[in-house]
Amino acid sequence: MAVQAALAASVAIVALIAPLPAEAAAAATADLPFTGPSIGPVPVEFILFACVLAGVALFHHFTLRIALGGAVIVALYKIFFSPFKTGAGVGGLVVHLGHEWVILVNLLLLLLGFALLADLFEKSEVPAVLPRFLPDDWKGCFALLALVFLLSGFLDNIAAAMIGGAIAHTVFKGKVHIGFLAAIVAASNGGGAGSVVGDTTTTMMWIAGISPFEVVEAYIAAAVALVIFGIPAAMQQQAYSPIQKDADARAHIDWVRVGIVGFILFAAIAVNVTVNTRFNAISDRFPFLGAAVWVAILLCVALRRPNWSLLPGAFKGSIFLLSLVMCASMMPVERLPAASWQTALGLGFLSSVFDNIPLTALAIKQGGYDWGFLAYAVGFGGSMIWFGSSAGVALANMYPQARSVGQWLRHGWYVAVAYVIGFFVMLAIIGFNPGSQPRGAAGAVKPAAAAAVMPAA
Repeated sequence: MAVQAALAASVAIVALIAPLPAEAAAAATADLPFTGPSIGPVPVEFILFACVLAGVALFHHFTLRIALGGAVIVALYKIFFSPFKTGAGVGGLVVHLGHEWVILVNLLLLLLGFALLADLFEKSEVPAVLPRFLPDDWKGCFALLALVFLLSGFLDNIAAAMIGGAIAHTVFKGKVHIGFLAAIVAASNGGGAGSVVGDTTTTMMWIAGISPFEVVEAYIAAAVALVIFGIPAAMQQQAYSPIQKDADARAHIDWVRVGIVGFILFAAIAVNVTVNTRFNAISDRFPFLGAAVWVAILLCVALRRPNWSLLPGAFKGSIFLLSLVMCASMMPVERLPAASWQTALGLGFLSSVFDNIPLTALAIKQGGYDWGFLAYAVGFGGSMIWFGSSAGVALANMYPQARSVGQWLRHGWYVAVAYVIGFFVMLAIIGFNPGSQPRGAAGAVKPAAAAAVMPAA
């Protein structure tokens, strides 16, 4: 069954990115049209990327080698045969890396830093006393997902997922079902979808001048999705390994560790808000958020020493994600289809295999979207596959058994179902209404005729 699911996943991955090359070809009138080799309408880069993603889906014991090798192969191909958007050859690669290094370093610092934070939180023994307050049946499992959802509204979704993973490890005595892991990732991504500080993509919209009130409507779909995936995931986990009924009588909260965790999170939130509200002109020139997390960690070393032995494993998982992000950044995508609810829905599925940061950047440049729909799609959509979001990769570093696309889809099928249901419930309630034009958008974009969907009476 796992092999069949993985094969189906690899076919689905190829199908998801297949429409993208046609859009790239149709966008040949862009400022820097694609001029590299193609097989029919499909640039060779997309074929290489599809092979990398299919390899990750099929051979989950070799994900790091496949992703890293794929990034190297795509880069070499671009150097010798197909120009980068920034120019040809090694010079084009250097300029391209100059544009991408902040995103890559920021992700690396956050993944490593939050791995240490999750360990500090678990050792604070707060998770050990939570059974005093959680219901001792499947509703307790659902309450944990709801907690992750709420935390992600003001924390980075990576941090929310890692904290959820740490709590789950304690209250389920280390036996966490892969479907519940998928649900934790979905809760963290859904919880950040309606907040401009909860996800990198929504922060990008905020920086571009989109009001937080235009993004917050994403919580309509995200809340519906939480119920749709949360209930079956909670029941599945309770049947697999019941939640701990009573708190450990020997557990005593280490308030110093709790304070350190709070300080790290406060530093991240404060720097994120300050940089993006007062210094957004330079926000993409330095990895401020990741640096803030590490400065906070290092300032607290004298109080409680972090578990540095976690870093090698977290580093390997981080390099896997960075390799996929790098591959995605080298794809010749210059334009998205016309802004509509259908496009937004498709971008959610695409975000499960394609880095949502460049997709969001293209959507902002294009304009014409209902930003709540876009925030939900690119934020929550990455939950459908474990490597579709940084939160998923971070949690897979804690739980290596999650690194199986086939098992993730087989046992976490309700995440994809929840995504679709949540999307259409929001569409029925408020309709798709193009929002304000972000700074840098390509003029007043007329959305596709299909975008004009009115709320249900």
